[in-house]
Amino acid sequence: VVNVGRTGVLTPLAILEPVEVAGSTVSRATLHNEDYIREKDIRIGDTVVVRKAGDVIPEVVRVLPERRTGAERVFVMPTRCPECGADVVRLEGEVAARCVGAACPAQLREGIIHFASRNAMNIEGLGPQIIAQLIEAGLIHDAADLYRLREEDLVDLERFGPKSAANLVRAIAATRENELARLIFALGIRHVGENVARVLAEHFRSMDALAAASEEELLAIPAIGPKIAASIVSYFREEQNRRLLAKLRAAGVRMEEGEATPAGVSIEPAGGRVRVVLSGLAPEARVRVRVVDGARAAVRVADGAVRARFRTGPGRIEVVGGGPGTVEVELPRALLEATVEVDGRPYVHLRAGSLEVAAPGELEPGAATGAPADEVTFRIRR
Repeated sequence: VVNVGRTGVLTPLAILEPVEVAGSTVSRATLHNEDYIREKDIRIGDTVVVRKAGDVIPEVVRVLPERRTGAERVFVMPTRCPECGADVVRLEGEVAARCVGAACPAQLREGIIHFASRNAMNIEGLGPQIIAQLIEAGLIHDAADLYRLREEDLVDLERFGPKSAANLVRAIAATRENELARLIFALGIRHVGENVARVLAEHFRSMDALAAASEEELLAIPAIGPKIAASIVSYFREEQNRRLLAKLRAAGVRMEEGEATPAGVSIEPAGGRVRVVLSGLAPEARVRVRVVDGARAAVRVADGAVRARFRTGPGRIEVVGGGPGTVEVELPRALLEATVEVDGRPYVHLRAGSLEVAAPGELEPGAATGAPADEVTFRIRR
């Protein structure tokens, strides 16, 4: 038989006559992958030697060919997923065969957890336990179903009441306007991480253009290699994935790249620190500071017009605004490296006391990049 794991990897399993191994009865053993089966010439009906790998996982060590009767059959990895019927692909250079179906039930839970995670669609309050509860109740069958949830669907579930149900529905709705890069990353395309998703969003500007891209078009992008290109094309070729995107579009999820957010960016010295000022922020703009050496960044709302929600972590602080306004970020002048991002786009890069401007725009006369950070005052104009 073949087991489909949470990432879509198909793992062949040997079904055995029950046997005692290291103090317990074993009736199944892993065969790892197709190459392992071929290398050891394991066939259906064989007599095999089994051990517990690491004293835990039963695995087939070798075949006893002298016990073959001629009735044994060669194992063939399925070309369609045994769980959902989607295509099974094996990319060049990999030993794993994978199901590429977005709605595969074996992958559903982990896929939705990824979709809702902070670096993907960032749905506040939607954790693994709630996702499992929603699946068990039959309320969601893929990530797009999240946008169809109503308060009355949730209030009778465990750990939910009218207020928590309203909060979750509101948090899900807020992510409809997320930037395209977040949605691309949230889809969980193999080999497409946050940085690659951002590159794809900036290059293609819409989900339709990305979905229609050929491997040749993808390979023309410097950050995209053969593995990534093949994985992207394979993902969008699968009908289940196209249906998921259609449902997300129908639910009002943004499928195009928007314009860069801030109307103004300035950097100026502030005693022993460097102050980065972002003005004219759009509603729900996300400002993230990544600090490589772990130095602490101070973020504050300057004019009171932004209702801020803060998230902190090792080397990172993020503020989400609730309306147009100004956010100031203060960084130690001696920090090793830091990047200030708005809605996932890098705007300012400070490295070892020097300054790089990463955002598009015009510098005011007299400003220059690469000068010491404690001597530079500049503004980027849209």
